[in-house]
Amino acid sequence: MTVSQPDSTSEPAIPPVEVRIAATAVQISAVRAVAADLAMREDFDLDAIADLKLAVDEVCSTLVRLAAPGVVLSCEFRPGAGEITVRAGVLSASEALPRKDSFGWQVLSTLADSVQASVEPAQGGFHLVRIELAKRSNSVVGG
Repeated sequence: MTVSQPDSTSEPAIPPVEVRIAATAVQISAVRAVAADLAMREDFDLDAIADLKLAVDEVCSTLVRLAAPGVVLSCEFRPGAGEITVRAGVLSASEALPRKDSFGWQVLSTLADSVQASVEPAQGGFHLVRIELAKRSNSVVGG
């Protein structure tokens, strides 16, 4: 029987990190702190870290405004290969997407390398509103 050993020369992939907070503005700073920590671990430069923090702040603020009372905001971070993907969601009483003609969405689109929003039906007459963005390190070619 042969047991294969993991390749010690390759770095282990960072598993996804999920943060769940009450969907209130006062909790958003904790999510920003996680974003900054993960960006530092991915060797983002200071400008890219600041951009990611601001983008995460805008995503969370947008979702908090759409959130039904008493719900949780979930934010999942997937770091790897010089990029962090953020997927955040909240239950809303409305099936409306975040407004893409708002100043906040324009800021978000400028800070992130890609951003998209979606809405899908959820239990109890709610709708799951999601925003997903990707931010690359400035050291990544094309970033």
